[in-house]
Amino acid sequence: MVVQQRTRAYPPDELAARLRMIQELSGRGVRALARDTGLSSSSLSRYLSGQTVPPWPAVVELCRLVKRDPRPLRPLWERAGSPLPAPPKTSRQVAPPSPPADAPPPPRNDLPRDVPDFTGRDQALADVLAAVGSHRVVAVDGMAGVGKTSLAVHAAHRLTADYPDAQLYLDLHGFTDGRQPLDPDAALRALLAALQVPSEKVPQDGGVELRAACWRSELARLRAVIVLDNVADAAQVSQLLPGAGESVAIITSRNRLLELDEVPPVTLDVLTAEESAELLARASGDSRGPDGRLAREPEHAAEVLRLCGNLPLALRLAAARLRHRPGWSVGILVERMAEGATEFDTAFGMSVRQLKRDQRRLFRLLGLIPGSTFTDYVAAAVADVPLRAARTMLEDLLDAHLVQQPAEGRYRLHDLVRQHARTAAFAEDSDTDRARALGRVLDYYVHTAAAADAAMPFVSPTRPVSAGSPPRDLPSFSGRDAAFFWFVAEYTNLMAVFYTAVEAGADVHVCELPRFMRTFFARRCGTTHLNALFEQSLTAAEHLGDPRQLAEAHSDLGFARYNAGRMTEAADAYAAAASLIAAVGDPLPRAELTMRRAHLRWDEGDTEEPLELFRLARDLYATSGCPRSAADALAGEAWAVLRLGQPERAAELAREALAITADDPSWPPSLQAEITLGVAIAAEAPEEALEHLGGALESARADGHKHNEAWCLNCQGVALRRMGRYPEALAAHRAAFALLDELFEEHWKIHFLNGYAETCALAGQTADALRLYRETLALAPGLGYRFEEATANHGIADVLEATDPDAAAHHRAAAEAILADLSPSTSRRPVLP
Repeated sequence: MVVQQRTRAYPPDELAARLRMIQELSGRGVRALARDTGLSSSSLSRYLSGQTVPPWPAVVELCRLVKRDPRPLRPLWERAGSPLPAPPKTSRQVAPPSPPADAPPPPRNDLPRDVPDFTGRDQALADVLAAVGSHRVVAVDGMAGVGKTSLAVHAAHRLTADYPDAQLYLDLHGFTDGRQPLDPDAALRALLAALQVPSEKVPQDGGVELRAACWRSELARLRAVIVLDNVADAAQVSQLLPGAGESVAIITSRNRLLELDEVPPVTLDVLTAEESAELLARASGDSRGPDGRLAREPEHAAEVLRLCGNLPLALRLAAARLRHRPGWSVGILVERMAEGATEFDTAFGMSVRQLKRDQRRLFRLLGLIPGSTFTDYVAAAVADVPLRAARTMLEDLLDAHLVQQPAEGRYRLHDLVRQHARTAAFAEDSDTDRARALGRVLDYYVHTAAAADAAMPFVSPTRPVSAGSPPRDLPSFSGRDAAFFWFVAEYTNLMAVFYTAVEAGADVHVCELPRFMRTFFARRCGTTHLNALFEQSLTAAEHLGDPRQLAEAHSDLGFARYNAGRMTEAADAYAAAASLIAAVGDPLPRAELTMRRAHLRWDEGDTEEPLELFRLARDLYATSGCPRSAADALAGEAWAVLRLGQPERAAELAREALAITADDPSWPPSLQAEITLGVAIAAEAPEEALEHLGGALESARADGHKHNEAWCLNCQGVALRRMGRYPEALAAHRAAFALLDELFEEHWKIHFLNGYAETCALAGQTADALRLYRETLALAPGLGYRFEEATANHGIADVLEATDPDAAAHHRAAAEAILADLSPSTSRRPVLP
């Protein structure tokens, strides 16, 4: 289209006006501009006022400073400097003829070069172009270095053919180190100058609104694309947006410009791993073939990608180092990068300086939080501010792209942002302040884990937290499902917090955090991790020298060893705990240790001491005011009595245990009591038996405890076998073992193999029965389960009695020898439940 002809001003005045626009675009005063161009202040003042026409080199220097091409000003400079036509050019000074005075100016294209290695961003580019098509304006936001400008410029180049009248680019310096953001008035003047609007058409008085109206009026007659880059906030850019007409604008900002309600946002994230590798190769000039540097050093190349955090700016800077240093290996690049990323400290520093004081403090302290993600509660704890204040500040940091939100209610810092935050914290916060902030995080996790543990009932209650102080805000847990979900969501963070506490020498936290995670680990089947944690807890307790902490640490480590099938080590740990706990004089830890020793002694094959220990544990729990735990101790005794072949007495004890908690619906029935009762009465009252076993299975599944679910299924198989329902019994056993296979903890099979084997034998599947009994014999000696070893030998003897009496006699003798060794007073054959 043809731009309307404009009346030309007196050439010296017009040249002075254009030079003043250059000054405004530079953002400098006369003295600063004179200093940076090497001109004298007095001369520059005369040039800007129109009193004197500057020499051409001065015009060139002024244009160079603002990165503008001086050649379009040459005809105006010539007219301003001489009222006569310019002298003819010599043969050595041939120049294209000046356009006629009434010719329209050529279209203005200020766009920076489109990067030749633009990589990925297919969806983001499509979103930008779609938003331009539907709303004519789009705002691209994202963290520093994520590639917002590259995307905006790339999209603008794509739009040039559809918007041919002008392609304008303006950096508003919202986050430029050492520069004040360009104010809207200066920006409008620069944009009007870029459209070559004569100075007499630009309102000089009346405020920025009149110049904004002039800008929109000029733009309305054109089909132009404008890139407004590096915007600080909505106020800086709202006056610069197109009005009526067809022109479009692409905005970039590190902040989400929420106040621009009608402008659709496109949020830019880091590149994918594949895109990052491609960009690194393209920007470094690597051939990507087998002979390229990146291909020859794949591990170092992967480390470069990790250090760059998939940020395009970081990748381009790293690639530039490789491209310009052909003698470098990728390993040398990794070494240099590990020394520090000062480019990013500068970039992120500008984003942080835009924040308020309390926001900057929170940002710094977030870098101290262990783990990969955090919640608003953790943010409130580390900064010691109310939860509502933390949420408000997190939203501000989120809008500034200094914090990311990978899921509802969870936040994280990009690795490079975290590095910058930690660096800032070590530079600006004292050692004492950082230590207190970290201590508040440790306190938060221990106290919250205790609250979650209390919502997931265990065999015995855990003593109250003594580590640190409770934070002012803690999440509440409506029940065990909510608590379990919290543990699952926070698991990796809890591990990071624990080992941070170890490094910091926070011994009380190290002692107590694993204790509040026992119930979760029981449901998560994490015996390996639990053992590692309690080993550290014991070391910390030794540092503290607190008899109670040390006693509980030995007991807890023994419990972890027992669950991992390490029976001898469990016995040693319990023995170490026993004398210490007796000295403490508190019946609750003594009750818990007594209960644990009862289970261990039973599995080791003792058939007398466990009964006494279960009864003692019951009395101690009752003395401590823990009726549910007393019921579990009674259920343990019932289970042992059942294994000794006394189903009537076992049923009686199990019913007594169930009666203890029957009046309180908030307490689920004892799982062991329901299982024991179901198996004990299977032959006489099959329907009631299956009802109890079904209830136990339902509770185990609701609890998420896979070990207990397998136990329930296996005992269901035993009960169905006692009813003569062999096909159903075998199906229940198979389901139990399928669960155990998922857990990858082979030692747990020792509890179920003999029962499954006896069902197979009675169902006529003797080969399977022998295989299962022999699997027990392979496991039991190494684990220390002598009782199960004796039972397996008796089972093999029964199967082989008719076909191989000599082998049967050998196994029966082995079983009797084990039983005699375990309980000299009796050689009673164990009864399989």
